[in-house]
Amino acid sequence: MPVKRVLVTGFEPYGGHAHNPSEAVARLLDGIEIGGAEVAGRVLPVIHAGLAARIEALIDESAPRAVICLGLDPGEAAIRLERVAANVLDFEIADNAGAVLRGPIVADADDMLRSTLPLAAIERDLKAASLPVRCSDDAGRFVCNALMYHALSAANRRRPAPVCGFIHLPFLPEQAAHHASLPLASMAEAVRIAIRATLEAA
Repeated sequence: MPVKRVLVTGFEPYGGHAHNPSEAVARLLDGIEIGGAEVAGRVLPVIHAGLAARIEALIDESAPRAVICLGLDPGEAAIRLERVAANVLDFEIADNAGAVLRGPIVADADDMLRSTLPLAAIERDLKAASLPVRCSDDAGRFVCNALMYHALSAANRRRPAPVCGFIHLPFLPEQAAHHASLPLASMAEAVRIAIRATLEAA
């Protein structure tokens, strides 16, 4: 019987930040079993060039039941469940290759793609665990939003299609002298809960 897998992606640090909690969570969960599924935790560079090919390759490699992409939003105070990815690039800062991009992510494609994760169930379970959570209709216009768009595009082309979506994380406490933050253990637990809720709904 094929191994059931969940692909969890994080990003390397960017924008002058020394750490990215999404990288730490992806590395922490890599190889563990949650809800009867093996987690494949992978870390991506914060570089738009080649992003579509990188997420395609990771989905092909792991053949996952679900894809949960993670990223950092320095202004966020909660676990933020993204509902939609917009087909727009509008970088306020350079990515890690020095690119500042504006325009569509994919020309002549859908204006937006919707998360296929069971967001209501994830939100309910995170609230039950007393973890701060909110849903959002704006994943930004940087590499996080682009990854969500490319991941959903790749997932939707597959049969059966893995459920797929994006979760933004806040700063770690050691990064957050003047910002809201969450401990790494709380963020990892939030993603564990999201994985369990996703697999139960699949």
